[in-house]
Amino acid sequence: MKVWIDITAPAHVLVFRPLVEILRGRGDEVGITARDYAQTLELLQLHGLEADEVIGRHAGRSRLRKAREMTHRLGALRRWARGRGFDIALAHGSHELTISARRLGIPSSTTFDYEFATLQHQLGCRAATRVVVPAAIPPERLRPYGVRPPKLVQYPGLKEEYYLADFEPDRSLLERFGVDPARVLVVLRPPPDVSLYHRHSNPLFPQTLEHLGRSEDVHAFVLPRTEEQREYVRGLALPSVILPDGAVDAQSLIALADLAVSAGGTMNREAAALGVPVYTTYGGRLGGVDEELIREGRLKPLTDPRALELRKRDESSSARVRRDPAEMLRFLLSALDA
Repeated sequence: MKVWIDITAPAHVLVFRPLVEILRGRGDEVGITARDYAQTLELLQLHGLEADEVIGRHAGRSRLRKAREMTHRLGALRRWARGRGFDIALAHGSHELTISARRLGIPSSTTFDYEFATLQHQLGCRAATRVVVPAAIPPERLRPYGVRPPKLVQYPGLKEEYYLADFEPDRSLLERFGVDPARVLVVLRPPPDVSLYHRHSNPLFPQTLEHLGRSEDVHAFVLPRTEEQREYVRGLALPSVILPDGAVDAQSLIALADLAVSAGGTMNREAAALGVPVYTTYGGRLGGVDEELIREGRLKPLTDPRALELRKRDESSSARVRRDPAEMLRFLLSALDA
């Protein structure tokens, strides 16, 4: 079987890493296209994957530039994939893949876990053969995108519980970055400023960064999404902040942290899957997955940085859920049965 995977953001590398291993391990051929955005290409290399073709880049905040870039990327993807004999195409929210696959007559599956990226889903879901999402997302929220059974496939738990199933943290990471084990280690992820669905101006994250960055009993490890964010944090010169120069093993960092604070979804859910206390500063509309995590007490909304519970964590008491990534692959490959 020949499988086409399109990777357009850093988190997608993590989702597809174990699935590519399973596919190639059983003799299937996998072709990977990728978009040059944030640390996507660095993370592909870090996780032992390589893009067969890098096509396009993030167009920033402008809707006009996004439209132009999408048009360019659609054409380039079709030209690359045409004649390669792919049996199925897989994506995590890449509407360019599902649109391209449909025009080439290739069945496709897309997966995501935030249902309010409206424009993205209007395009990607309608073109997809299967839409694979967590059971925590109410099905009625997906109907405006043309998604109903049998196109809709829902899975139990978090996607992070599948791709982190074989994960064990690299404990040498803390020493390499000079983390003081006596201090409370807080991992912070800024808001996705360049995403269309996050247009709210939210001062909470800068306030939280300022609060933690001046605390003498804390090490605040910041994982910026873009170089612009990296330069902003560096310019603050906060004494308790640790800022890496490039992509790092964020999953090990989260697993070894005492606390995580993030304005986006993936790191929040990774922390929840790894049993690490986590707060969200997200300023947009919460999706079904985060709503469920809040109900379960696995995710806490943050409205004031002074409300953070800054204490060392007992790793032995942290609950962790592991799910078989082969099951996730089975859900995605169900597009072949359509």
